[in-house]
Amino acid sequence: MINYLLQPRRAALLIAIASFIVVGSAISSEIFGGLAPCVLCLYQRIPYAITIALGLAGFAAPRLLVPLMLLAALAFLTGGGIAVFHVGVEEAWWTGTEACVGTQDKAASIDELRAQIMATPVIRCNDIQWSLFGISMAGYNVLTSLALAIYSLLVAREKFTRP
Repeated sequence: MINYLLQPRRAALLIAIASFIVVGSAISSEIFGGLAPCVLCLYQRIPYAITIALGLAGFAAPRLLVPLMLLAALAFLTGGGIAVFHVGVEEAWWTGTEACVGTQDKAASIDELRAQIMATPVIRCNDIQWSLFGISMAGYNVLTSLALAIYSLLVAREKFTRP
């Protein structure tokens, strides 16, 4: 089974499919579950978009699989780092960014401020909108990102040791 999962083209395609499923699940929770993403949720999707492209490139060009899987692992670790930061904000281990807690625009008058407030939906990064077994979506993203980073590294090692 392990050899089956580490076959280069198959592994690259699995990376792309897994990344697509993660992003698709996030978007589906938005559309069908009514969960509005905060800015950190949106940032966590970027590495998955990158790994979709890297996985498809690895499928199309298996000779480039090792560097592509190393880049995918780096992207997954970056996404996992963003997710760890998000979990920390959710658990109040540290304060979120300005984008998490408010707007950077300065209003010139009370009327402008009122208009900004009324036009801006409040999606705070420290509010957990969904959790399962006490783990938020950001927490599950930490686990998923770590698992996919390890898988990417295993694929790169396998391809490097058996060209």
